[in-house]
Amino acid sequence: MSTHEPPGPGPGQEGDGPPSFEKPPPSGGGTPGGSPYGEPAPPPPGYGAGTPYAGAPQAGAPYGQAPGIPVGMPPLGGRGRRLLARIIDGVLVAAVCSLVLGWFVNWNSRSGEATMSLAIGLVYWVYESLMLSRDGQTLGKKAVKVRVARLADGAVPTPGEAWGRAAVYTLPSVLCCGLWVVIDGGWCLFDSPYRQCVHDKTVRSVVVSTRT
Repeated sequence: MSTHEPPGPGPGQEGDGPPSFEKPPPSGGGTPGGSPYGEPAPPPPGYGAGTPYAGAPQAGAPYGQAPGIPVGMPPLGGRGRRLLARIIDGVLVAAVCSLVLGWFVNWNSRSGEATMSLAIGLVYWVYESLMLSRDGQTLGKKAVKVRVARLADGAVPTPGEAWGRAAVYTLPSVLCCGLWVVIDGGWCLFDSPYRQCVHDKTVRSVVVSTRT
């Protein structure tokens, strides 16, 4: 009669049941809907493409941003600062024109006044066009810390856009109707969400703050 006992369960066995061959989970775990081994799932095709200001989506208004403003776009320039920039630029241009042309124009005649007004308007057009095509700022805009940017991507306006924008603001008032400046500039009081004046809408530009 044998006195030997049967061998105990081996590795991976429990009693007389079949051996266990469970595969250990991948290191680092995974995320639901993600890729294995803890790697995040790739973004959906086309995400972040084709939208302005660093490709940020425009839907919604996160972090208190006004509805309709693209995410990543700098804050809009205040209306008061924009008006102050216009006043600064206008005074500078008028002062230069008066110093240069004052020796040749008779201020006491109607023709002299008309000539000076025309000269100031044309000089202002050239001055603003050149400055905006350089970095989006005139001296007045630099002083109050705003700049003109393309609405599509935030870049500096192209030379054509800069000259066209300045022409829409300046030339109608010089050639025919001085009230145009009020109509054009006052448009931003009611425009939403970009506070654009008429000259902004013609070239799809926007005035944003440069304050950090």
